[in-house]
Amino acid sequence: MYNDILVPTDGSESSTAAVNQAIAIAEPHGATVHFLHVIDVGTEMSAPGNVAPELTKTLEQEASDVLGRAEAQAEDAGITAERTVLEGTPHEAIVGYCDDRTIDLVVMGASGRSGLKDHLLGSTTDRIIRSVDISVLIARP
Repeated sequence: MYNDILVPTDGSESSTAAVNQAIAIAEPHGATVHFLHVIDVGTEMSAPGNVAPELTKTLEQEASDVLGRAEAQAEDAGITAERTVLEGTPHEAIVGYCDDRTIDLVVMGASGRSGLKDHLLGSTTDRIIRSVDISVLIARP
């Protein structure tokens, strides 16, 4: 039923739950899990020359660490995994990733690291649900 599962992950507790769910779903289907981390440098910082090289390096290292943990977990379960880092607005990058590939299912956390734990659903998650034409599974820790 599922061949390609996308998991947008930021290393938060909620997205870690999404990684676990995606791996559990991928196993019986033999699906590939696509782990995606979006570096959101914000509109003010995204202009050329405005992002300090140290910040860029830190964000890239964080992305690599988050994706590395997810990929290792998938591989330990015998799941084929791909990892991608994109820069941009998270919901736009996630929707674009889905549009450019044959993603069958998006598995994502109910909220990310934005600190908005009082909201029922994170804003990025809400935007994805409204923007893609495929199933979206919301994972809670």
